[in-house]
Amino acid sequence: MTSVVRRSSPAAITGMASLAVAVVMVGGLDVRNALASADELRRTISQYGLGPDRWIFNLGVLALAVGSVLVLAPLVRRGITTWRSGASIAMWLWAIGLVVVVAVPKQDWSQPQSIGGDIHRLASVVAFVALPFAAILLSRRWRRDEMWGRYAQWTFGLGIASAVAFLPLIYSIVGSIVTGTPWYRLITLGWVERVLVVVEVLAVIAIGVWAVVAAPVGREKESSRTPFRARVPKAPTESNTPAP
Repeated sequence: MTSVVRRSSPAAITGMASLAVAVVMVGGLDVRNALASADELRRTISQYGLGPDRWIFNLGVLALAVGSVLVLAPLVRRGITTWRSGASIAMWLWAIGLVVVVAVPKQDWSQPQSIGGDIHRLASVVAFVALPFAAILLSRRWRRDEMWGRYAQWTFGLGIASAVAFLPLIYSIVGSIVTGTPWYRLITLGWVERVLVVVEVLAVIAIGVWAVVAAPVGREKESSRTPFRARVPKAPTESNTPAP
């Protein structure tokens, strides 16, 4: 693995480093609060954006957005996807949603309701929905590939898991319409959101690992779309045909 990392592209390594920063910074806030009181985790992660730890939360989320885009570059270079593909567009939507979450903090319920809170919620939903699509679309055609199948299977599985983790939010919205109960009272939003975030970050990390392995710097430039295509020997030319 060390030799693979040494030969990997700067984008892949920087992207993985950014993802690690995001996990340490935002995850560290949760660990600290959980040790103080588990009830703190019933509140949404975005709540950190309103308190004294706002800079830690913002930096961690921005690192996640940047890392998510960076790990795409080696996969595009290797021909595993393109910048115009559905997977890439979905990954960009995930990253843009994260940036908006930082730029427009969640509604502070000690203040009058504002349009900023609606924008924040919409950006969160866009990000949470886009990431499963990115993982599934990126990996589905490579799951049986001899070279990339293992990485594609992990990415695909975590993409499906991300979609499943989003279902409680759909349940709460539908339940709210049917029963009239506010949707955020039908589930423990903080816990549901954390499960969803953990699974989606794992999906991004799986994509990052794929990018690290797929992006060696060297002479190999052949697209992985045809890594096992049989090569037909060239017909001899007059210059290299042996004399009778």
